[in-house]
Amino acid sequence: MLQVQNISFGYAEKRVLHNIDFTIEKGQNIAVIGESGCGKSTLLKLIYGLYDLDEGNIVWDETEVLGPKYNLVPGMAFVKYLSQDFDLMPYITVGENVGKFLSNVFPEKKKERIRELLEIVEMTDFADVNAKYLSGGQQQRVALARVLALEPEILLLDEPFSHIDNFRKNALRRNLFAYLKSKEVTVIVATHDSTDALSFADETVVLQAGRIVDKGDSQSLYSNPINKYVASLFGEVNELKLSQLVDIDEEDEIVLLYPHQLKVVDNGLMEAIVKQSYFKGSHYLIKAVFDRKVIFFEHDTLLEVDQKITLMIA
Repeated sequence: MLQVQNISFGYAEKRVLHNIDFTIEKGQNIAVIGESGCGKSTLLKLIYGLYDLDEGNIVWDETEVLGPKYNLVPGMAFVKYLSQDFDLMPYITVGENVGKFLSNVFPEKKKERIRELLEIVEMTDFADVNAKYLSGGQQQRVALARVLALEPEILLLDEPFSHIDNFRKNALRRNLFAYLKSKEVTVIVATHDSTDALSFADETVVLQAGRIVDKGDSQSLYSNPINKYVASLFGEVNELKLSQLVDIDEEDEIVLLYPHQLKVVDNGLMEAIVKQSYFKGSHYLIKAVFDRKVIFFEHDTLLEVDQKITLMIA
């Protein structure tokens, strides 16, 4: 079990993280989400042992994670950290980069391990290509393979798919997270991409301004966000009064609705004016104005600009 116990940290006089506290079971995949600058990357670096904590403790299986004050070489041996800076050696091949930290005692075993890792990240055809000739997305995939070479107990991934094309990203995520689950590697992913949380994470931690504002299983956070900030991390969200959607006499309760939760009807209570339609493949995302406020909803077909429509909860 990884225990992050009421940790706080700051750079010089500026406090970045405040009383962060959570636990992770062995083999879990945890997503850390939040707006830029909320402390996601700093949290991963602290769990790796790159910085010294101001307050609190981090413990993995009864071993305390210690920073540079206690280690000549910062970082804990049982943790691997993939930063947004891939740090590949440009003048050696992809295969050599992946096998950089593998033992040369059994060369055939080493070669087989490199091949296995390159298959996971779909870079087998580039095994003999020097890293300097790779695109940013290809370098990121090689860096992912290298960080897995000596299988860690904890893997920390900071925006691990940010440079990778969408058509490769989906398959890579499936391959990578399935592999890590099968090996019972504990994974923490700092990400802006809600797919990392919703499709693959067992639990999600939401950070805002260096504090945990919510945590729990990903589906629950999506379905029942505690506020607009949490909901907005999963996509567009509308903040509306319940009385605007249904005919009730009670006090105005604020509800958060994703675009797919609103639908066009003939006699809905919400009368809106269409401003723009965005084609999304299977549907259109419609931008409209309701009660002098921008809202978003989904529709099967294109709607004309300035068209008046009425809406209700889907």
